[in-house]
Amino acid sequence: MTALVWCPFPDRAAAERAAQTLLDERVVACANLVEGVTALFLWQGERGAGEECGALFKTDAARLDQAVERIAQLHPYDTPAVLGWRCHAAPAATRGWLARETGVDPAQ
Repeated sequence: MTALVWCPFPDRAAAERAAQTLLDERVVACANLVEGVTALFLWQGERGAGEECGALFKTDAARLDQAVERIAQLHPYDTPAVLGWRCHAAPAATRGWLARETGVDPAQ
């Protein structure tokens, strides 16, 4: 089974640093960086807005919890929004690629 993790970063450089580390550690197999994400939010009872760089990380479901925790550790925000979910629909080739690149036994 596959998994995705979404997390906005303050800028592309921070997102790239985290992605490179996660790829080096084989926690994820891919990161898509989406610049120009407008964030409208509530923080400590106040409304806020800002521009961020979103990151969508692709991994094997066996690595999901590890990926979420590691992204939170690498993130420059004190309380980053790191959201992960298991994906039940993916072609066999995609499942195999994510498993191989993250060091998970594809037979699991």
